[in-house]
Amino acid sequence: MIMRAPAKLNLGLDVPFIHADGTIEWRMVMTSIGLSDHVQVATQNSRSITIRSDSGFLPNDKRNLAYQAAHLFLQQMNIKSGLDIVIEKNIPVAAGLGGGSSDAAAVLRALNCIFETNLSLAELARLGLHVDSDVPYCVYSRTALVSGRGEVVTPLNKLPKMWFVLAKPNVSVSTPKILKRLAHTEITHPNIDALLMGIESANYDQITENIGNSLEVITAASHPQIATLKRRLIEYGADGSEMSGSGPTVFGICRTESRAHRVYNSISGFCNEAYIAQPECETDPVI
Repeated sequence: MIMRAPAKLNLGLDVPFIHADGTIEWRMVMTSIGLSDHVQVATQNSRSITIRSDSGFLPNDKRNLAYQAAHLFLQQMNIKSGLDIVIEKNIPVAAGLGGGSSDAAAVLRALNCIFETNLSLAELARLGLHVDSDVPYCVYSRTALVSGRGEVVTPLNKLPKMWFVLAKPNVSVSTPKILKRLAHTEITHPNIDALLMGIESANYDQITENIGNSLEVITAASHPQIATLKRRLIEYGADGSEMSGSGPTVFGICRTESRAHRVYNSISGFCNEAYIAQPECETDPVI
């Protein structure tokens, strides 16, 4: 089975507080976009799990989140089988776009179909939380409010028509390192409630006016390219611009396809890794 694994964007990312055990309480508005990895999952006679990819930046061993998801699923479902997993990478690695988590979620969905275990999305999401905090959302891969430690996923209305232009500077960001600095950094808190109201009413302007990311101040302190790309996206015509996840990828929002292509053509001159995408269609992403 081959599954699409869509990239995610954080339209809003807030950290209300940090728990006593050091885990983070999240309140995020996330959406998935057409930029996707392709994940092929097949059973094999041996009892081993093999991971292959076309990316030299992706570990092909137990460090790979797709491997961890596969191992956990087989263990929890008491299934004795080997697996061969092949990942075609289109989502940049360590970019704040959830590529590894989306690959893991795609593996969970695929195995649920292959072995006919009939787990609900909520059950797959709870399983995925043991792999990474973004996996529960990626199991759903639709616009949603994500809270708690990442395990509470509340689907939202579809976004109004819009286009995203993504720009990734030539740096990689370690999410754990960024999160370690949270407790020692004064952060801003985006207005998640206003963003939710904009989505509920399909109000494009209210959405673009209320995007925000609490982690940006931390990542941008080490990578000034983030602020530069955000400013350029706005100058070139995007109606709003923000960093996704822990970065470093930033995105601009455009109302029309023609405007998005103009912004994309302009930002491509300053950023080697630029992409244009729409929100993901809310259908089962099986190829």
